[in-house]
Amino acid sequence: MDTKLQKKIGLGTAIALSVGTTVGAGIFTSISEVAAASGCALITILAFLIGGLIMIPQNLVMAEMATAYPEDGGHYVYIKHAGWKKLAFLCGWTTFWGNDTTAIAVVALAGAQYIAYLVPMSAIAIKLLAVASILVFMTIHVVSVEGGGKFQTIMTAVKLLPFVLLIGVGAFYMRGDYISTPAVAGAPVGLAALLAGISATSWSYDGMGACCYMTGEIKDPKKTMPRALIGSVLFIIVLYALLSVVITGIMPFDALQSSTAPLADAAAMLPGIGKVSGIFVALAGTIVTMAACSGTIMFQPRLEYQMAVDGLFFKSFGKVHPKYHTPYFSIMIQCLIACIFVFLGSISDLLGYFTLVLLLKNTLTFVTMFAHHKNPDYDPLWRCPAWMFMTLISIGSSMILVVSTFLWAPIPGLVAGGIAVATGMPAYYMWTRKNQSKSA
Repeated sequence: MDTKLQKKIGLGTAIALSVGTTVGAGIFTSISEVAAASGCALITILAFLIGGLIMIPQNLVMAEMATAYPEDGGHYVYIKHAGWKKLAFLCGWTTFWGNDTTAIAVVALAGAQYIAYLVPMSAIAIKLLAVASILVFMTIHVVSVEGGGKFQTIMTAVKLLPFVLLIGVGAFYMRGDYISTPAVAGAPVGLAALLAGISATSWSYDGMGACCYMTGEIKDPKKTMPRALIGSVLFIIVLYALLSVVITGIMPFDALQSSTAPLADAAAMLPGIGKVSGIFVALAGTIVTMAACSGTIMFQPRLEYQMAVDGLFFKSFGKVHPKYHTPYFSIMIQCLIACIFVFLGSISDLLGYFTLVLLLKNTLTFVTMFAHHKNPDYDPLWRCPAWMFMTLISIGSSMILVVSTFLWAPIPGLVAGGIAVATGMPAYYMWTRKNQSKSA
């Protein structure tokens, strides 16, 4: 059985994958959440800027590990090579059952619901549309890595257009007094407000490591991975900073804090866009969510593919199509399970339960840097400057999400962790015994 994938992905696709995965539907609501936490417009803008800057060390650390281990699989690969094979397996196992298939279903449903705003349809029609979109994206990414990469690049470029339009038009209608408005009585101020705002931006910046899941298929990873990861975070920082400046300049701050749809409310205040703000946001939401759906279908199956190649997952997931050179079985199974999940009522609850465990995976990945640097055979093609300092910042910034998620929902996180260990460890020992019997 051929299990070798080919290097067909360039810098543009790698950046598109990271940017497209990070800039998702969450930004439609997160600006108001950051505003509520920050207390005033200036702190809100500063929170987005600093929140992005502290993500740079994470991307630098990921870039070094990606060049040290140019394989598909992302976090799983870096934890495995640190010598923590059981933890690597548990991370991969939990990601498959608690995130990958459910995320595809949730994002596809969100996209279909935006379309339903434009073209009213029944609940079952929305679900069928979500399934159809999953199957279309599945076909694109099974048939060609290069074609799928070009498609993802186009989708990412198109999904950025609504944000660029809102920033470009909104810049002419900003009011300086909105941005300079002081915090209202009782609102957080000073350092406490800034830290709360930065914490609230964390979700908006999550996802930039997506291209690391396809490192084994990226051309010249020594140059491409650092450029892709650093370029992605810098682009997103600029985008979010401009977006926060424009929206806080368009909307009264008290209205922004209480808004459940800040981008829609901001668009409604602009001449030309205002009359069709609902349609504008629905179109933007459709493009953003469908691009995210395509991206997840493209990179997520590479994790299970790599686990199967290592003998730690179902063997068929390691199959590579003889003509298309894609991990077709892994892609197809994820998408087919996602199609089933589309018809389940509370799939987003399942995704929420495993959030804490999945966030711990990010922190654990950064911790592995210390183990890698103790390994005399560790020889990355590109090295992170001041790696120890950058790693400590990465661990600290990733822990912001872990702690806030645990405080928000401690019981679901503990339950999910227990389920991951209870189901994952027997599976790990089963595959380990099979591998040992084959090599005996």
